[in-house]
Amino acid sequence: MDHSGMGNMAPDKRYTHMTFFWGETSDILFRGWPGTRGGMYSLALVVVFLFAVLVEWFNFCRVVRPRWGHTAAGLARTAMYAVRAGLAYLVMLAVMSFNVGVLIAAILGHALGFSLFGSSGFQTRKLSAEGTKGDLPPMACAC
Repeated sequence: MDHSGMGNMAPDKRYTHMTFFWGETSDILFRGWPGTRGGMYSLALVVVFLFAVLVEWFNFCRVVRPRWGHTAAGLARTAMYAVRAGLAYLVMLAVMSFNVGVLIAAILGHALGFSLFGSSGFQTRKLSAEGTKGDLPPMACAC
């Protein structure tokens, strides 16, 4: 038995990057995904991009209707808040892979999402008096 207590098992020699790098070989969100195949890496970039777009959609969407009851509206907002937070954390964790392609996909996804849902260029309705355009409050940094 070796000193690691793992018997004859070979130690895991995977390397986690701690600086930004370019390359298709990376672990993004899950161990072994996307692996070494370029197609899977492209899929991973698309997923990160779409998650970032969805985060922006949740920031500005109007789903809750005035005719809904107070409890139903509160539950809907809570569910939306939880999904938005989960997606934002997934984007953050993907960027923490330190892969420059993932960083660019996340930035472009947030930019497109804001352009479509948050900027006045694509909006036909006026800003609300409260200063928020969606059902949820703006995301805030706990810094």
